[in-house]
Amino acid sequence: MSDVEVTDNSELHRFEARLDGALAGFAVYRREPGRIVFVHTEVDPAFEGRGIGGALARQALDGLRDDGTVQVVAECPFIAAWIQRHPDYQELLRPRP
Repeated sequence: MSDVEVTDNSELHRFEARLDGALAGFAVYRREPGRIVFVHTEVDPAFEGRGIGGALARQALDGLRDDGTVQVVAECPFIAAWIQRHPDYQELLRPRP
Protein backbone atom coordinates (compact mmCIF):
# COMPACT_ATOMS: atom_id res chain seq x y z
CA MET A 1 0.00 0.00 0.00
CA SER A 2 1.67 3.18 -1.21
CA ASP A 3 -0.32 5.58 1.01
CA VAL A 4 1.28 4.13 4.15
CA GLU A 5 4.12 6.16 5.62
CA VAL A 6 6.58 4.18 7.74
CA THR A 7 9.00 5.92 10.10
CA ASP A 8 11.46 4.73 12.71
CA ASN A 9 10.43 5.97 16.15
CA SER A 10 13.74 5.17 17.84
CA GLU A 11 12.58 6.54 21.21
CA LEU A 12 9.86 3.86 21.37
CA HIS A 13 12.01 1.26 19.56
CA ARG A 14 9.50 0.67 16.82
CA PHE A 15 8.71 1.33 13.20
CA GLU A 16 5.37 3.06 12.89
CA ALA A 17 2.96 2.87 9.97
CA ARG A 18 0.66 5.83 9.47
CA LEU A 19 -2.22 6.18 7.07
CA ASP A 20 -3.50 9.72 6.55
CA GLY A 21 -1.57 10.72 9.68
CA ALA A 22 -3.23 8.13 11.92
CA LEU A 23 -1.13 5.44 13.61
CA ALA A 24 -2.24 2.25 11.87
CA GLY A 25 0.37 -0.20 13.13
CA PHE A 26 3.86 -0.70 14.45
CA ALA A 27 6.72 -3.19 14.61
CA VAL A 28 8.66 -3.23 17.87
CA TYR A 29 12.37 -3.98 17.68
CA ARG A 30 15.48 -4.33 19.78
CA ARG A 31 18.84 -3.24 18.42
CA GLU A 32 21.84 -5.42 19.11
CA PRO A 33 25.38 -4.98 17.80
CA GLY A 34 25.24 -5.48 14.06
CA ARG A 35 21.60 -6.55 13.93
CA ILE A 36 18.02 -5.64 14.64
CA VAL A 37 15.59 -8.03 16.33
CA PHE A 38 11.90 -7.67 15.49
CA VAL A 39 9.88 -8.81 18.50
CA HIS A 40 6.26 -7.81 17.84
CA THR A 41 4.09 -6.36 15.09
CA GLU A 42 0.61 -5.00 15.59
CA VAL A 43 -1.97 -3.45 13.25
CA ASP A 44 -4.89 -1.50 14.69
CA PRO A 45 -8.08 -3.51 14.04
CA ALA A 46 -9.63 -0.47 12.33
CA PHE A 47 -6.94 -0.76 9.63
CA GLU A 48 -6.83 -4.55 9.18
CA GLY A 49 -7.17 -5.92 5.67
CA ARG A 50 -5.69 -2.82 4.05
CA GLY A 51 -2.11 -4.01 3.56
CA ILE A 52 -0.72 -2.06 6.52
CA GLY A 53 1.34 -4.95 7.90
CA GLY A 54 2.92 -5.74 4.54
CA ALA A 55 3.73 -2.10 3.85
CA LEU A 56 5.20 -1.80 7.35
CA ALA A 57 7.42 -4.84 6.87
CA ARG A 58 8.54 -3.86 3.36
CA GLN A 59 9.34 -0.23 4.15
CA ALA A 60 11.08 -1.03 7.44
CA LEU A 61 13.24 -3.72 5.82
CA ASP A 62 13.99 -1.52 2.80
CA GLY A 63 15.11 1.24 5.16
CA LEU A 64 17.33 -1.14 7.11
CA ARG A 65 18.85 -2.46 3.90
CA ASP A 66 19.50 1.09 2.65
CA ASP A 67 21.10 2.02 6.00
CA GLY A 68 23.42 -1.00 5.85
CA THR A 69 21.73 -3.04 8.57
CA VAL A 70 21.84 -6.40 6.87
CA GLN A 71 21.20 -8.71 9.79
CA VAL A 72 17.59 -9.08 10.84
CA VAL A 73 16.39 -11.51 13.49
CA ALA A 74 12.66 -12.14 13.20
CA GLU A 75 11.39 -13.27 16.60
CA CYS A 76 8.07 -11.73 15.56
CA PRO A 77 5.99 -14.38 13.73
CA PHE A 78 4.49 -11.82 11.35
CA ILE A 79 7.86 -10.45 10.21
CA ALA A 80 9.28 -13.98 9.92
CA ALA A 81 6.33 -15.12 7.76
CA TRP A 82 6.48 -11.98 5.61
CA ILE A 83 10.19 -12.49 4.90
CA GLN A 84 9.52 -16.17 4.13
CA ARG A 85 6.94 -15.14 1.50
CA HIS A 86 9.28 -12.56 -0.07
CA PRO A 87 12.52 -14.27 -1.17
CA ASP A 88 14.25 -11.00 -2.08
CA TYR A 89 14.37 -10.15 1.65
CA GLN A 90 15.59 -13.52 2.92
CA GLU A 91 19.26 -12.54 2.67
CA LEU A 92 18.59 -10.07 5.52
CA LEU A 93 17.36 -12.80 7.84
CA ARG A 94 19.75 -14.24 10.39
CA PRO A 95 18.95 -16.96 12.90
CA ARG A 96 19.16 -16.19 16.57
CA PRO A 97 22.66 -17.13 17.82
